[in-house]
Amino acid sequence: MRYTVLFSIFLFAILTGCKKDKYKSTPSLTFKSVSSTRVPPGSVVKFTLTFTDAEGDVSGSVYIEKNEPTCSASSFSETDSIPSFPATKNQKGDIVVTFGNNVSSLENISPQCQRNDTAVFRFAIKDKANHVSDTVSSPPIIIYYQ
Repeated sequence: MRYTVLFSIFLFAILTGCKKDKYKSTPSLTFKSVSSTRVPPGSVVKFTLTFTDAEGDVSGSVYIEKNEPTCSASSFSETDSIPSFPATKNQKGDIVVTFGNNVSSLENISPQCQRNDTAVFRFAIKDKANHVSDTVSSPPIIIYYQ
């Protein structure tokens, strides 16, 4: 009896300790980091998101939303394509989304109400099979007017 209990505990420990990473058909998205929560004019902000996907077909699109509750003119939502890359099973990677506050070579997120914005950015991804991830949010980002 004593060996049966020990064997059961040992077997349970092996089974719970050897879990495989569970990649799903629906992509998973997590917010990893933001380069800065304060963005003065002429500066860049980079959001890093981490994804996982069982089929590796994430080369679909990324949904981006800027929500500034006190200035609707500063808020926007858009869908951009994710560049194609080789698909592999159980794929994991990072997506970097970059914006500029009055930087001519980047999409502009400058305040539109002649004062600082305090905005939250939301992101989701869709794979080639039209599976959509959960939506993830950034911390509040202060975008300086001048």
